[in-house]
Amino acid sequence: MKTTLHLVAGTQKHRPSLRIANVAITAILCGAMPAAGQSYVPVGGMAGRSQSSTSIQGTVLSGSVPSGPASNEVLHLTLRDAVSRALRYNLGTIESGENVTTARGQRLLALSNLLPQVSAGVTESVEQTSVAVLGIKNVPQIPRVIGPFSYSSADASVSATLFNFSSIQRFRAARTAEDAAKLSYQDTLDAVTLVVGNSYLQVIEAGSRVEAQAAQVRNAKALYDQALDSFQAGTAPKIDVTRTEVQLHTEQYSMSVARNNFDIAKLSLARAIGLPLGQQFDLADTLPYADINPPTVDEALKQAYNSRSDFRSALDSQKAAERDLSAARGERYPVIAMNGDYSDVGATFGHSNGNFAVEAGVRVPLFTGGRIKGDITEAQASLRQRKAEAENVRGQIDYDVRTAYLNLNAAKEQVDVGKQNVDLANESLTRSKDRFTSGVTDSVEVVQAEQALASANDQYITSVYNHSLAKLELARALGVARTDYSQYLGRK
Repeated sequence: MKTTLHLVAGTQKHRPSLRIANVAITAILCGAMPAAGQSYVPVGGMAGRSQSSTSIQGTVLSGSVPSGPASNEVLHLTLRDAVSRALRYNLGTIESGENVTTARGQRLLALSNLLPQVSAGVTESVEQTSVAVLGIKNVPQIPRVIGPFSYSSADASVSATLFNFSSIQRFRAARTAEDAAKLSYQDTLDAVTLVVGNSYLQVIEAGSRVEAQAAQVRNAKALYDQALDSFQAGTAPKIDVTRTEVQLHTEQYSMSVARNNFDIAKLSLARAIGLPLGQQFDLADTLPYADINPPTVDEALKQAYNSRSDFRSALDSQKAAERDLSAARGERYPVIAMNGDYSDVGATFGHSNGNFAVEAGVRVPLFTGGRIKGDITEAQASLRQRKAEAENVRGQIDYDVRTAYLNLNAAKEQVDVGKQNVDLANESLTRSKDRFTSGVTDSVEVVQAEQALASANDQYITSVYNHSLAKLELARALGVARTDYSQYLGRK
């Protein structure tokens, strides 16, 4: 597999920094999800959202629905392919899409309360009645049992609410909540892109470590062979052979760790994008180091406030809560409604008569036992929650943008320093090998030079990964991760 880096690297000392990066991504996702995940809840339902549901978001975005059976061919997976698959099969994408459908259903339910309700039916009846149930007893002119007799009827009824301010506001709230759910879905797509992009970068980073560690093993093997030859020739002590053999085994151990980390990184990527279970694949993109020229922080913040779907969703959720409060207050207003019935009844439909009834009226709530007051109190609390969540998302955007810039600048500096350290460590190792070959020094100096080079390369690999991740986090912070991730990662 082609990777970005072809260096002599070794140890896994900096792997904790990658775990920290994963924790940071989860924090970004969870911090931005409360408003994005907010769904419309009518007055009288659950007003708040549990914190545990928010913390689950990061786990949901790492899961997926496997897409069919695996093929025998090795799949060459590009970054674009990975993102496209995730936008179809990632569990977060699927659940967020169903949330939109749920919000649409709630809007239709709210709309039904404003539209006329019409029903019709046809019946055929056969009856027999005892006159005793009518209180008639022992009257010679009246038979004790009437019937059996039959009759047919066809009827239709219509009911309509002519004016109900509360229902009107509930429909408006549900419609706004549907808009918020759609924006939340768009934000989920951005979050999924960040998760998948990070997983793709981790596979590249792990592959670079495998190749670099393989080179380190080859160097350690060559040094061991040289020490063994010198010992057999009588020009070097046994301790040099032992020391270089220990170093060789250490590098082989690190190689095993690197391969395992690489395999696990591939499994994590496959899990996030919904690859078929057991599908073999490799990466078609290397995503080499590429610097970018982002806008200023102020310009970025302005763009983020306009582009971030989670912020717009939070504002719509706040607006829906305001209309929900208005609907609760509107329960005190009069309701104007009408009902109408028409039926055609007779022994047969050819010998039948029409019956109808129409009524209209106004109903005013005078005493509801505190129900309306309770609905208003609950709606007010829900509105305060939505306002707080919107302000929290505003603050989260500011934090995300500024953090992304700090990480981007720091990673760029680390890449520059790391590259210089690799060059110096390579030069030091070459000179140490020459000194050892000439018999000027023993194997200690060479082993130390190899360890220094391994550490320098390890830092460089980590810094390149952090720089790519910082660019992707910046795209996410600006709300353009799904549309512009290729440009930010230098992949046209």
